[in-house]
Formats: sequence, C-alpha cells, structure tokens
Amino acid sequence: MLTEGVLARPGIDAVGLKPTEIDVSRAASLPVDAVVDYEGRDQLPDAEVLADLAADREVRATTPIKADGFDPLGDDGSWDWVADGIGRILVAGNPMYLTATEQGRAVAPRLGVARDRAPDAWVGTESVERVALAAGGPQLELLSRSTERDLHALRAAGFDGQLAVYAPTVVTDDEDAILDAVGAYAARRGPVRAALPDDAATDATATGRARDVLTQAVRDYALVGDGETVENRVERLPEAGADTVVAYPARGLDALGR
Repeated sequence: MLTEGVLARPGIDAVGLKPTEIDVSRAASLPVDAVVDYEGRDQLPDAEVLADLAADREVRATTPIKADGFDPLGDDGSWDWVADGIGRILVAGNPMYLTATEQGRAVAPRLGVARDRAPDAWVGTESVERVALAAGGPQLELLSRSTERDLHALRAAGFDGQLAVYAPTVVTDDEDAILDAVGAYAARRGPVRAALPDDAATDATATGRARDVLTQAVRDYALVGDGETVENRVERLPEAGADTVVAYPARGLDALGR
C-alpha cells in the first residue's frame, strides 16, 4: 500500500503529480501534500478535483508564466484556473510545453508581476536561479548534485525563507529499472548532456561510457535506490536547510509506495 512505503516515512512532505501519467484524484489517499505539474493547456486537471484535494491538505499547481493563458503581461485568460485555496508555483515553463514564441519571452518582468498577483506562491528556480532569488518568496529547486551544498550556502548567507526541493524518486535497486525511469531525465541536465557520447541511449539499453555516466547522474539528480538508501538521502535535505521535499514518483504511485 502507498501509505506503507516511502510516503509514510519522515522527510517526504509532498508528492509530485503529472496529469498525463497519474489520475490526480488518487492523491486523496496519500498521507502527504500534492504538487501538480503543468504539462500543457490540454492536460489541465479538473479544477474541482484540485479543490477536493485541497480540503484536507496543501495543494499547489505550477503556473508557467511564459505560456499563453498564464502570462501576466499578456494572455492571462487561464490564470484563474488555479482557484482560491490552491497554491501556485511560478515557473518559467518546461520548453517541452512551450511554443517558440513563448520560450522567447522574458522571465524577470513576468515573475515580478506574478509575484505581486500571488505573493504566497513558490518560485521555481530551474534555469532562472538568480532571478528567482531576487523575486523573493519560497524557492523550489530541482534536486542536483549540488543541492545540499547550495542549501547550506543559502542558510549560511542568511536566507530565512522557505526552501523546497523537487526530486524524481525511484524506489528500487534494479539498475535497469532506474535507468528506464529517470535516465532520460538525468540526460537532459547540462553537465550530463555534455558528458554523454553523441546519440547514446539513455535508458536500460545504455552501455559503456554512457551507462557509466548515467549510473552516476541518476543518483545526482534523483532519489534512487532501495527504501533505506532513499530515506537516508531524504533525511540529509532538511539537515542542509530544506523545509519541504517533493517526491515525483517516476515509476508511478504504486512503485513509490513499496
């Protein structure tokens, strides 16, 4: 059962949900908060489902401020899709779900206006770290090889705001299963992309140098391994300064619960 697995252990505060992969309503049975990812205008979960979830937990939905419909300096017709009672996470937006025109829009002015509209929103730092920090508010960063060091540095420098970490999570010691789940994700990160041979496979079929690079990369950019290994790394994040850890179940909710 989900409640008997990683989500029931101390340290995991919320689960990341992708509407194209998971029935968002299933989060109602989980003992943690929920973060719902934006995966394009055609994949917005039903607002009533989010409202029902928010009745007994904190629910946040990503708001891609460069995307039509959510652009605070342009077409903001979908802005109110995130209803009262649902928190926001302001993000630049994943290029996979943005048109070329949307990708070319400036983040900084949009983030400033969006923060004025939603002062309690979290701010996603991916690819816009300095701008996000300047905008203020709770910071959400993707897990990386430097996350613990970065969190320590922010706290040492006097940052006393909320810090959240989002991490793809794979609870298994089966290396092939890990690579199938998060190999391609890790391969998209800049340092990994640069280290991989051209046209290398990024899943369980990877061999040679590509497999060596990916085997380390998935451990840098995701929470992977058996339950004890994952739990030990999760425990280090609050020690470094994280207030919230969001686990995205890269193999599905049922696998995360084991």
